[in-house]
Amino acid sequence: MALKELKYNISEIDEHIHSYVEESVEYAKLKSFKLSMVIVTYFAKLFLIGIIGLLALLLLSLAASLAIGAAMDNTVYGYLVIGFVYVLVGIVFYLFRDKVNKPILRMFSNKFFEDDE
Repeated sequence: MALKELKYNISEIDEHIHSYVEESVEYAKLKSFKLSMVIVTYFAKLFLIGIIGLLALLLLSLAASLAIGAAMDNTVYGYLVIGFVYVLVGIVFYLFRDKVNKPILRMFSNKFFEDDE
């Protein structure tokens, strides 16, 4: 009699272990799907905002270079001034590139390790 109960308990434990493993795999799949969707939507928003921002920057740069060129009586000088401004902005971004990586890494790690409760 005790042997049958032991056998029943072992088979019940085996069922619980299989159920736990299956649920853990499903949870990992859902968590990875959630993280991948957060990343995809983040980059989609970044792409759309970037495209709109670049178009606006292009038009503003063109207007500024034409205005500076008109003030200097030479359109080429206006384009050169705006070009040098972009070179300076690029150098500043290059110097502070490490300060940009930390917030992005922190944001994605918070999304990955946040509790779902």
